[in-house]
Amino acid sequence: MNDPLSLLSDLIAQARKAGADAADAVFISGTSLSVSRRLGKTEHVERSEGQDLGLRVFLGQRAAIVSSTTIDPGAFAGLAERAVAMAKVVPEDPYTGLADTAAPPEPVDLDMVDGTVPTAEMLVERAAAAEDAARSVAGITNSEGADAGYGRSELTLVTSAGFAGRRAGTSHSVSATAIAGSGTDMQRDYDYHSTVHLTDLDDPVVIGRRAGDRAVARLHPARPKTARIPVVYDPRVAGGLLGHLSGAINGSAVARGTSFLKDRMGQRIFAAGIAIHDDPRRVRGLRSRIFDAEGTPTRPHALIQDGVLTTWLLDSRAARQLGLRSTGHAARGIGGPPSPSATNLYLAPGTVTPAELMADIKLGLYVTELIGMGVNGVTGDYSRGAAGFMIRDGVLAEPVAEITIAGNLLAMFASLTPANDLTFRRGTDSPTVRIDGMTMAGA
Repeated sequence: MNDPLSLLSDLIAQARKAGADAADAVFISGTSLSVSRRLGKTEHVERSEGQDLGLRVFLGQRAAIVSSTTIDPGAFAGLAERAVAMAKVVPEDPYTGLADTAAPPEPVDLDMVDGTVPTAEMLVERAAAAEDAARSVAGITNSEGADAGYGRSELTLVTSAGFAGRRAGTSHSVSATAIAGSGTDMQRDYDYHSTVHLTDLDDPVVIGRRAGDRAVARLHPARPKTARIPVVYDPRVAGGLLGHLSGAINGSAVARGTSFLKDRMGQRIFAAGIAIHDDPRRVRGLRSRIFDAEGTPTRPHALIQDGVLTTWLLDSRAARQLGLRSTGHAARGIGGPPSPSATNLYLAPGTVTPAELMADIKLGLYVTELIGMGVNGVTGDYSRGAAGFMIRDGVLAEPVAEITIAGNLLAMFASLTPANDLTFRRGTDSPTVRIDGMTMAGA
């Protein structure tokens, strides 16, 4: 196949020839290899390779998108003609268009490609080590299996305004899910890790043991009485709170008026001292990138600084709606237009340990699992199914399940306190956090 930059340049030329005022094209290619293993046997070995092409054309204030999985330069003229024909019949959009903020990619190395390519046998060994470790934990009675995977992807973007850029990334991952107990008293839990470079990946044995230990710890859960108490979020679920924040400061939602934070720019919505960052330039970050899906250069942002909301997440269209400039947060596939999306999002750590964070809690809840999507983006009302452990006199006590925690995100954000145990593992990362005054609905 020809170089993707040359292919996309040819496609853009065909779009202009067909009558487009402007155009951009994206090419996404990737390979992946994964294995699944359960109860000592390899169940699946899957390898996939794919390449996809997307073309977006503009006629005045009209835009249309076409995509293809067949990369045939001889078909580019017909693809461009179809896109232009579609653009002629769609409604006008006064905010559509190429990015005003696109710029040539900078020569910055984020170390996003690992040259280590595992074989299927290597992945089987990793999955086997994880599952064997999980099953070796006393009290584990069954397994939902373990998985190991590798992937490499590449995105190339070219626009008629002169932008041309390419970025690539790799991933290595291992996961394990264990089951403890028997009959009607069974509990499951998991552990998972994904990294850009293999050398940063947790030992599969450690991953398996954590999954087993967590499942056993959840055996014989109680269902506590309804109460208004402090709730402490384990780091693996605390990131969900940041997800709710990023949804609320998404420029598209703000422009539509469907965000409970739409009038809160420049206001303190967290306690003084709280900082939340989005850093697309982190070396080896799971979502790191030099430019966004419109060619706008990325840069780190302090979304929350000293508790104050400082910015929205913006692509070009949302920025135009709000009279602002893109923040470099555009993301896209091949079949749809760009939309704002966070990258490496994290809550800055606090100054106390998780134990110190809980030390004064006489009765509270430590959440390790959340269920459902009960969040109202317009009002901020929050209600999620949960499981975890009671906190009694400052320490973790009996496991609990079949409960609901509820509140309003504005009040929750205002009372949030972070611990000092931040680690970067998930793309959206948080230390342990405490939120006072939530309602726990149980028996």
